[in-house]
Amino acid sequence: MSRYLITAALPYTNNRPHVGHIAGAYLPADIYVRFLRQTGNDVVFICGSDDHGVPIIMSARREGVEPSDIVAKYRGAQDSAFRGLGIEFDIYSGTSTCPVHAELAQEFFTRLHDRGELVPRDTDQFYCPNCEQFLPDRFVEGTCPHCGTAGARGDQCDTCTRSYEQTELKEPYCVTCNTTPEIRTTRHWFFKLDAYRDRLREWLEGREDWRDTVRNYCLGLLREELPERSITRDLTWGVPVPLEEAEGKVMYVWFDAPIGYLSFTKELFESRGEPEGWREYWESEDTQLVHFIGKDNIVFHAIIWPAMLMGHGDFVIPANVPANEYLNFGGKKLAKSTGNVVWVEDLLKDYPADLLRYYLAAVAPEGRDTSFTIEDFITKSNEVLSGVVGNLCHRVFTFANKTFDGRVPEGDPSDPTTRALLDKIGEARDQWKSAADGVRLRETLGIVVDLAREGNRAFDAAEPWKTKKSDLERCAFDIRAGLELVHALAVLFGPFLPTASAKLREAFGLPAELGPDSVETLGSLVLTTGAELGAPGVLFPRLELPESE
Repeated sequence: MSRYLITAALPYTNNRPHVGHIAGAYLPADIYVRFLRQTGNDVVFICGSDDHGVPIIMSARREGVEPSDIVAKYRGAQDSAFRGLGIEFDIYSGTSTCPVHAELAQEFFTRLHDRGELVPRDTDQFYCPNCEQFLPDRFVEGTCPHCGTAGARGDQCDTCTRSYEQTELKEPYCVTCNTTPEIRTTRHWFFKLDAYRDRLREWLEGREDWRDTVRNYCLGLLREELPERSITRDLTWGVPVPLEEAEGKVMYVWFDAPIGYLSFTKELFESRGEPEGWREYWESEDTQLVHFIGKDNIVFHAIIWPAMLMGHGDFVIPANVPANEYLNFGGKKLAKSTGNVVWVEDLLKDYPADLLRYYLAAVAPEGRDTSFTIEDFITKSNEVLSGVVGNLCHRVFTFANKTFDGRVPEGDPSDPTTRALLDKIGEARDQWKSAADGVRLRETLGIVVDLAREGNRAFDAAEPWKTKKSDLERCAFDIRAGLELVHALAVLFGPFLPTASAKLREAFGLPAELGPDSVETLGSLVLTTGAELGAPGVLFPRLELPESE
């Protein structure tokens, strides 16, 4: 048994989750966690909201409320959407409400400061004379200095994902009033990121199992000089900087936010009555720390955050950062700002969670951008879930209930036909484990679907509607093998389709919970001869395509 600490990116609490968020980070993380637990590992699954920073302030200004009101409004919507999709975190907290977050963040800052890893600098920063304030990164936009895209944020370009200091922006303007800002001097504290370049390069070069889109991108950045990163801001909403000379300043949200992974873990174990239990996960080299994120967060999770952890010295470094690319809609990037968005809560009103989980996993943008459409979702759900998987389950259960009095018929593992199908089940299980362990979740899902297709082929080839009249023993062996394959689907679909998996297990009279025994025994006759069978019902209802306007 291995120990894992799995995190999903902390979403800003100024928005609801859309399908791009889910496919990019949260569903892959949940699937991976379920796989790890199903194969007998010790797992803690951490998430929560990123409550500080300019996006929340800007949303509060637009709505005429306090930032804390925005947090309260959207965190509930986030938690509801995740739960609706069956995404089950061990804790879903928030950086503004976690009782230990500010303390841990300040301790982290102080450790780096006392070690000389943070240095004060008088810097030039944009100041809006109309708004009479310094402009934090998202209060200023302009043209990206690297790729030339207009509308780039003050800290990072969404198009090329490069980060930079805000004064590098070309043609800047205040997003509040559209005024061209002035440059004024203010003091901030900077993290000496370049001091970690050699350590980061050595660490990343050893991560040969990472996705090329993450590892190669970061190694490319490490060939260049890494600029010092400002980690303080002239704001009032955030974690106060624990220095007398920094009164009135707060920590930059991208310094404060990843520390939330630590503070939420501590909060979780305190709630369990184990106040020191979090240390076993964060301070042990045996822990596998895995961050699920979207590609716009790669720099922060695979370069800046690991460097922060190296500088602190007490905590584990990420073992993997399986970042996904973008899930687009209608050929364009999903974005609230452009109105090109599909909200999860709206989809859940019309479609079962398992069907959405299947489709978002099937089109997950693991190595490249992919696209979501309602028409493709409905087509794939009908063709694969209803037409292949649901059809097989219905055929096998119906035949067993009618021909063998609703009980598991006798099987023979030495029977060549049975043995061949059991071997395919065992082979699929091994491929499933290998692919999921490598966080190749689209491949993992495809392996299970292919096994269902094999089950339909075997059922057709066996022709039990004929053998039940001419050779009942032959018929019994084939139906038993078919039931074993359907049971294998219940197990292997577990991480992807938890509701359907539980229904199938219950139809076999088995507990819905899946553990390592349920996986390792696949490929043999697992079911008990004579055990009573139920009926799983309609697992995957067929969907109707929306009418054209």
